[in-house]
Amino acid sequence: MSQYYDMGDQTLWNPSNGASRLFMSQVSVYQVELGMQSGIGPMRADECQIDPRVFKEFVDALVAWHRRTSHAVIAALSEGFVATMLVLAERAGIEVNWQPAGLVEGDGRKNVQVSAVPVSSEEAWAAALRSKSRELGRFMAA
Repeated sequence: MSQYYDMGDQTLWNPSNGASRLFMSQVSVYQVELGMQSGIGPMRADECQIDPRVFKEFVDALVAWHRRTSHAVIAALSEGFVATMLVLAERAGIEVNWQPAGLVEGDGRKNVQVSAVPVSSEEAWAAALRSKSRELGRFMAA
């Protein structure tokens, strides 16, 4: 069995039920973390619609939040979800804002790891995340 993530008439992703269930749980987690809706609608009869405007705002905020993360464990835990969202955004033709943005919520310092590894340059960070997203996209059936 599988489920469909659609934007209008276009299917962006058709994962297995297990992958979809895990993904939707993570969507809920990051909606709370960012304090905003994702634009990913409820799953009904194995289909859900994605609102492009709300989704773009969410992905931009998620990328900015992930970029500001200086805690190694939080960065590692969130990287796969961010890469998955970038695949969906690309398939939807959404241009992601890769530039550092103002803080989405709070000052970004509540989870600072004292012994954090130095943050790489903006370009290197974005290139690594784009690469991860491209690699992951090969395994995400549309």
